[in-house]
Amino acid sequence: MLRRALRLGLGPGLLGRGLGTHREGSTLAWDGKVSEIKKKIQSILPGGAWSPLCDTSHLPPEHSDVVIVGGGVLGLSVAYWLKRLEKQQGAIRVLVVERDHTYSQASTVLSVGGIRQQFSLPENIQLSLFSVEFLRNINEYLAVVDDPPLDLQFNPSGYLFLASEEGATIMENNVKVQRKQGGYVGSWGQTSDVKEEGAKVCLMSPEQLQKKFPWINTEGVALASYGLENEGWFDPWCLLQGLRRKVQSMGVLFCHGEVTRFVSSSNHMETTSGEKVTLRRIHEVHVKVDRSQEYQPVECAIVVIAAGAWSGQIAELAGIGKGPPGTLQGTRLPVEPRKRYVYLWHCPQGPGLEAPLVADPSGAYFRREGLGNNYLGGYSPTEEEEPDPGNLEVDHDFFQEKVWPHLARRVPAFETLKVRRAWAGYYDYNTFDQNGVVGPHPLVVNMYFATGFSGHGLQQAPAVGRAVAEVMLEGRFQTIDLSPFLFSRFYLGEKAQEHCII
Repeated sequence: MLRRALRLGLGPGLLGRGLGTHREGSTLAWDGKVSEIKKKIQSILPGGAWSPLCDTSHLPPEHSDVVIVGGGVLGLSVAYWLKRLEKQQGAIRVLVVERDHTYSQASTVLSVGGIRQQFSLPENIQLSLFSVEFLRNINEYLAVVDDPPLDLQFNPSGYLFLASEEGATIMENNVKVQRKQGGYVGSWGQTSDVKEEGAKVCLMSPEQLQKKFPWINTEGVALASYGLENEGWFDPWCLLQGLRRKVQSMGVLFCHGEVTRFVSSSNHMETTSGEKVTLRRIHEVHVKVDRSQEYQPVECAIVVIAAGAWSGQIAELAGIGKGPPGTLQGTRLPVEPRKRYVYLWHCPQGPGLEAPLVADPSGAYFRREGLGNNYLGGYSPTEEEEPDPGNLEVDHDFFQEKVWPHLARRVPAFETLKVRRAWAGYYDYNTFDQNGVVGPHPLVVNMYFATGFSGHGLQQAPAVGRAVAEVMLEGRFQTIDLSPFLFSRFYLGEKAQEHCII
């Protein structure tokens, strides 16, 4: 019975989810209580108007309708769409908690900034088609009065995937799926039912590949797929700052701190088949702020986990996965940090300005960076080659042993490259099927997820944010059906396997 209910997916008012369900009433009621407290304090203090006894501007509010754990592009996108889709301006109070306020270790800014439609799953293709439309019209969405327009520096040079004989059939099937997935034109929420054609991707034989890109050695390549439109790379920092600037203008609150605890209540139930189920609801989030050793409790109605690589740890704080093995209560969020290296090198005789982002069958990839014969890239390691995620130190031997040989074999000019710098960042790696986790938890009835995208969260963030906001506000996915990405699939053992992972 429980498994059947999980497979049925979402519905309006599922398990009483919603912004009006928190213990202490509405935002307006809470503001009224604070006002009364201030008046009482003022009545017993000498002097004029009430003023705080100490500076609390760095503290989070004592109440927020929605608390978003994680202030990267996914968390900010959820905040943006919640405010954009709210029925009445100012109706929803949103707090974003981010522990790395400099974003120095954020996956967003340490990524290579790619966007593509060349995925194997229809949902991922649709997410990226939506997101590229958002990015192409970014100033229609994220413009702020009296602030300069955003320049994402989008470079539409495409993605070029290479396949061996073994992978050629899979590539052909993937391209068929990609071409079938229609994007949407116009402003979301207004003309989202008007579809345009699917992804513009062409297949190339080794001979066609050699003619188009003469700098490529086609040895071992049986087939290639090349994105003709809406693929390339952009400036991740610009998108992050644009979202942050916009949501602040919309009234979203920010706190630089770390979530340390969730306070919840339980409700024990039994299904018609006799299965015992414990539903939980979070009432408070404890936030340890930068300038204090103490925590600040924040009463809330809804929590969103968008903490990237650390989402699995945050979920454990909420008790997710702490139950008998093989049960829904014992099913953990399988998202963990995986370290990825990015190297930047100089090569005057390299592919040049027309080079797309190239993904080799070996797992190596590269793209052009700027106009000065610089390139950046890396390598997707096997499970046995996974580096220690305990720090962000760069292993330069990894480039010499694992990356450079594949690059030089595919592009002979790279024999003479010189590495100029390197850095490391984290994937929010979903060990179950390398795909995103989107939507509500089936037992923690006011917790939602936007995480686990395993390297493609940046490019899909605009669409994912809208999807999560839709479920929270309407009880179901509306623009793109992301039911295959629900948390319940981990318990049911139903993988949404994505094969095109870089």
